[in-house]
Amino acid sequence: MKFTCDRDVLSAAIVKAARSCAQKSTIPALEGILVEAGNRVTLTGFDLKRGIYTTIDANVPQPGSIVLPTRLFGEIVRRFPEGEVTVRTDSEFTTVISCGKSEFKIIGLDPEDYPILPDVDCRNNLSLPQGTLREIINETLFAVSDNEARPVYTGALFDVENDELTLVAVDGYRLALRRESLEKCDMESGRFIVPGYALSDVEKICTDETEPVVIHVGEKHISFTAGDTVLISRRIDGEFLNYKNSIPRDFAVNVKVSRAELAQVVDRVSLIILDKIKSPLRFTFGQDHIRVVCSTSVGNAEDFCFAEGDGNGLEIGFNNRYMMDALKNAPADELILHLNTGSTPCVITASDDSDKFTYMILPVRLRAD
Repeated sequence: MKFTCDRDVLSAAIVKAARSCAQKSTIPALEGILVEAGNRVTLTGFDLKRGIYTTIDANVPQPGSIVLPTRLFGEIVRRFPEGEVTVRTDSEFTTVISCGKSEFKIIGLDPEDYPILPDVDCRNNLSLPQGTLREIINETLFAVSDNEARPVYTGALFDVENDELTLVAVDGYRLALRRESLEKCDMESGRFIVPGYALSDVEKICTDETEPVVIHVGEKHISFTAGDTVLISRRIDGEFLNYKNSIPRDFAVNVKVSRAELAQVVDRVSLIILDKIKSPLRFTFGQDHIRVVCSTSVGNAEDFCFAEGDGNGLEIGFNNRYMMDALKNAPADELILHLNTGSTPCVITASDDSDKFTYMILPVRLRAD
């Protein structure tokens, strides 16, 4: 095998494929990147749960394939000077990587030992701009659970209905929901769960704002195609939360706040919270203001945020990180906080009454003063 291509193009492709390479595996080949040179050059990473392959233009005088160690291959190419990189291998899997006056000789692995990526038995397709998908993943991914005891919530639900996509993430303490219209959709309705680790990778491979990402939905697997890069992942099986019935609809208290101002208040008061001790923030909703208080062994903190509306003195406790995650990711400058009592969830929506997003945070029990 022999091919030559631009250093920056090759380096970017290595970074993409490396996202899904196995860190440690009983199959040594999975710890490397499969490089296949034909009409173009394809680089593949695969950890048996999800795989990423990306294709780049190159001059290929001699087709072939090799598996190269991920970290070393990536570092070599990244540290080369600007210019054309040449990769050539022999029948013993010895690989020479050169650029300008720099040259490395490393040992690769037999590509025959590399497992084949699963086929996606495509039953339905849908697409939306890469920038839009990246945005909605970013605005919900924080609420995906990392508790493997409940695997169904370690992914996000894609709920498709009437050419609209609703992305929902739940971790037992909070819910994040985001809606967006689809550019193309050949399914009237459907639901599937995508693992959080795969969505994190999808967010990073979506690099073009306007070009579409095409989602192919199969029975067991799902793929995301963004330009010359494809991610294939297992779907998560299981019954996801009935989110439509879980979000309250009627509220006794509705106050309007500036997202940035409330985030600053929460951030300041959280300074005295110790990582080892979970100390909630005490929110008191008054007339045109929110008082935020916290007491820990370090000391006490108090701050105020302007709020439009009257909370009638309602007190409710929140985990500071859960509240901050919602405020950081909410796609609106002005928010409405909807509440009923100190023991029922807080629902956060945009102040313009759109249903583009909905966040829900469960309260924390407060001790008596």
